[in-house]
Amino acid sequence: MRILVIEDEIKIAQFIKRGLKEEGYAVDVAADGEEGDFFLSTNDYDLIILDLMLPKIDGLTLCRQLREAGRQIPIIMLTAKDTVKDKVRGLDSGADDYIAKPFAFEELLARIRVLLRKKDSQTVTTQLKVDELVMDLLTQKVKRGEREIELTVKEYALLEYLMRNAGNIVTRTMISEHVWDINFDTMTNVIDVYINYLRNKIDSGAERKMIHTVRGKGYFLKK
Repeated sequence: MRILVIEDEIKIAQFIKRGLKEEGYAVDVAADGEEGDFFLSTNDYDLIILDLMLPKIDGLTLCRQLREAGRQIPIIMLTAKDTVKDKVRGLDSGADDYIAKPFAFEELLARIRVLLRKKDSQTVTTQLKVDELVMDLLTQKVKRGEREIELTVKEYALLEYLMRNAGNIVTRTMISEHVWDINFDTMTNVIDVYINYLRNKIDSGAERKMIHTVRGKGYFLKK
């Protein structure tokens, strides 16, 4: 999952980025509303963490512009203002959630997980399941049948994206946009390497292979 953090306070932005990357998210950071708007026009994101008070284009305006343009990306409004009036303004502008500074990082993570689950389904779920392959989104444990599979942070992120798109072909570009950040070098074979890592861990020894390559197009996880 790829997240855009639009925050002008460098320490807070880097704190959020570091914490989210440790959890397996791909993260880009914009320092003002104008830069954030540019990132949103050139990249595909699964969620936005948006500060209310931003230079150039403030958070409320940017949020409203996104909704008026029909963009339904989940948005968490992040701000030092904690009055009911400010929360109402943020939610009325189109934000899905609102969290005040200072905040507990665990709470931010929980809110992110809830919004990403809601984005994929009308009912909140804590698991992704494709045939006998099960991913617990809370504990981040993965099993195929009774066998528990140990994954690195990046392997987990890649498998999550494949499972959320099970049965559909995902291209290398789509994978890079959702699993890696803006600094990813698309000319490398890193994606192919990580796909092979997953194959070795998920399909090794199994009669039924789940991860397939579509020559010239990309990959898909078979349902």
